[in-house]
Amino acid sequence: MNNDIEKILFTEEQINHRIDELAEEMTAKYADKNPVVVSVMTGAMMFTSEMLKRLNFKLTVDYVDISSYADGTVSGKISLVKDLSTDIKGRHVLIMEDIVDTGHTLKYLKDLLEDRGAASIKIVSLLDKPERREADVTGDYIGYTVPNEFLVGFGLDYSGHYRNLPYVGVLKRSVYEK
Repeated sequence: MNNDIEKILFTEEQINHRIDELAEEMTAKYADKNPVVVSVMTGAMMFTSEMLKRLNFKLTVDYVDISSYADGTVSGKISLVKDLSTDIKGRHVLIMEDIVDTGHTLKYLKDLLEDRGAASIKIVSLLDKPERREADVTGDYIGYTVPNEFLVGFGLDYSGHYRNLPYVGVLKRSVYEK
């Protein structure tokens, strides 16, 4: 699996350091707000898990499963596979995502949560890839801005694989251009 990686962009240590910084910033902001943390599965599970360990305030955790890929590389129709089980009306919401890419999934989710009456909605993402943005959406708490390359690891996948890598790396073209 590691042989499929062209280069490592962010090591586990770098990621953990940046998550510490983001958590400190969010703890200062949300200490008295009791927000709902919404993890976008499956990609955000590692990031969300690490972030939750560091957030030092009362919160509620829920998740959504949104399908937005027709296959491993091409974005397709967006559909809600698993909805929230928490009522978010009047609540502050922190959407946890692995990467802000085209923005279609996050725009869909943000619009949905706004329609349900969230008091505020903030996007927390480990990675941001602005070169690929197609929808009008921006992250509020971003770990790293990344180049327009095929990234895997720390929750990011290619056809369901590589999520378990403890770092973020660039996948070799030979792997996904078969």
